[in-house]
Amino acid sequence: MLSKAECSLKIPSEIDKIFLDGRAFYVKRDDLVDPFLAGNKFRKLYALLQTPSNKLNQIISYGGTQSNAMLAIAAMCKSKGWEFTYYTKPLSQTLKDEDCGNFYHAKELGMKHVEIQHNFYKDFISSLRFNLDEKTFIIDQGGAVAEAKEGLEVLAKEIKEANSNVRSLATPSGTGTTALFLALTLSEYRVYTTPCVGDAAYLREQMSALCEIPDNLIILEPQKKYHFAKPYKEFLDIWQKLLQNKIEFDLIYSPSLWISLLEQTDEEILYVHSGGVSGNDSMLNRYRQKGFL
Repeated sequence: MLSKAECSLKIPSEIDKIFLDGRAFYVKRDDLVDPFLAGNKFRKLYALLQTPSNKLNQIISYGGTQSNAMLAIAAMCKSKGWEFTYYTKPLSQTLKDEDCGNFYHAKELGMKHVEIQHNFYKDFISSLRFNLDEKTFIIDQGGAVAEAKEGLEVLAKEIKEANSNVRSLATPSGTGTTALFLALTLSEYRVYTTPCVGDAAYLREQMSALCEIPDNLIILEPQKKYHFAKPYKEFLDIWQKLLQNKIEFDLIYSPSLWISLLEQTDEEILYVHSGGVSGNDSMLNRYRQKGFL
């Protein structure tokens, strides 16, 4: 059962209508679920959130320090009283000293951070599951675990119960877990996504590791090659346009999908907000350093 604190999470999330470049879109406001434990990461962690606190005592994960999953796991562990250890490759001192962004907030929530040297990182991550005790649980990078299916089925149920005439959904992809399980559960919907880490081939590989990709899942390949978490003027431009609708989206995952939706689709679409806005402060600093702001 959910704890008293977790029962206060804002679910089911509301749906708002917005306008972008003369087109109407709908937004599933999963960003409002919780300041840190929000968006697709809340959905992916849904099963763990229902796990009694005494069943586990430690969560282990790994990845990048811009990760929305990292912050969401830290918030969950804080709520549950679980220790959270997060492994990364070596970080710059500048990043360690930042007083904003996902990495800073995750540490404030009690995350234990461990750096692994580049040449040992891959083998170390592969060894994490050796000799685990029954009270330790590993969450792969980005929250890409089979247990995510349960929470995304809850999201799919909310979408169905909204009784909307919209039959196309959109959500950006890192590992593709959210888009994949939504498409599997909502076979009557078209589900659009874009690869934000690597290209479409890499995204298909990540999703195929979980299960077969259904025909209703459509990967929109951006017309321009974007490098993950790098500032782009067109990303800032569309983010600022979306902000005029009084909804803040993240600056890493959402811009390339919004650009692709405008360029490659024309129907009404429900965009599932994936959260991640807590990392915008640190990204905006990078845009300022580039002279874009």
